[in-house]
Amino acid sequence: MQFVVFILVFPIIWLISVLPFRLFYIFSDFVCLLVYNVFGYRKKVVRQNLAMALPHLSDKERLNIEKKFYRHMCDMFLEMVKTMNISEKQIKNRFRFTNLDVYLDMEKQGKSIALLCAHYASYEWVISMNYYSNIEGYGIYKKINNKYFDRLVKKIRSRFKATLITTKETIPTLEKNFRSHHLGLYGFASDQSPQVSRTHHWAKFMGIEVPVHTGAEMLAKRFDMNMIFLRVKKVKRGYYEATLELMAENPKSVPNYEISDDFLRRVEQQIYEAPEYYLWTHKRWKHRRKTTA
Repeated sequence: MQFVVFILVFPIIWLISVLPFRLFYIFSDFVCLLVYNVFGYRKKVVRQNLAMALPHLSDKERLNIEKKFYRHMCDMFLEMVKTMNISEKQIKNRFRFTNLDVYLDMEKQGKSIALLCAHYASYEWVISMNYYSNIEGYGIYKKINNKYFDRLVKKIRSRFKATLITTKETIPTLEKNFRSHHLGLYGFASDQSPQVSRTHHWAKFMGIEVPVHTGAEMLAKRFDMNMIFLRVKKVKRGYYEATLELMAENPKSVPNYEISDDFLRRVEQQIYEAPEYYLWTHKRWKHRRKTTA
């Protein structure tokens, strides 16, 4: 059955990926019309999240953000599809890094690097950083149930010199590379909600106390990795700008959870600047800590 689904869907995905960008974004507008106006995909979740995270805004202001978000979300997910056939020249032009020297100087220290980013703007095209890196890049992802689509995603990433590892493979891969002195650039999108049963730390995110992913910080300390934050800005439709910010060169010297809290502050700053580019469909505040009167 998985193969049948793949055979039926793959031609559609491929056709979308080869559309010229002008037609591509016209198609995205049509998809947005269906997703937002017809199906109302997760509209209730988005509105609840916006109301909790941005209570200082009026209903009209939040509705405006909501509409802009859905248009951006459709662009972003279709841009993932576009990755199948986008050229190196195109992606370098559409996803630019403002200060690669910060990263390249860090590489010279001879240590692996943990790169933290949020589900903000274009987290998919961050993978193009591998074009500039001199060490192997690893993308940590959740395995796709359909093995044929999972294989396809890995194949696409290999075009960008990236190695995909599942969340279960992360620690074994880090241990193996650490023992063999094999340097790696590991990407962590750490702004979503962890399982409450595995939570070690709670902190305020957008003014709401929530469980926090601390895995990137703890693994950086355990395997002596430098840490860097990738701040992404959407310049205009289909164009992004990324800035690299040093977080810690010796994470072991930083008290536990300070780096994770610092990461959340940086993500918050992005959201307040342009909230429409955050991934509001995720239930980030589902496990928020209830306050007592």
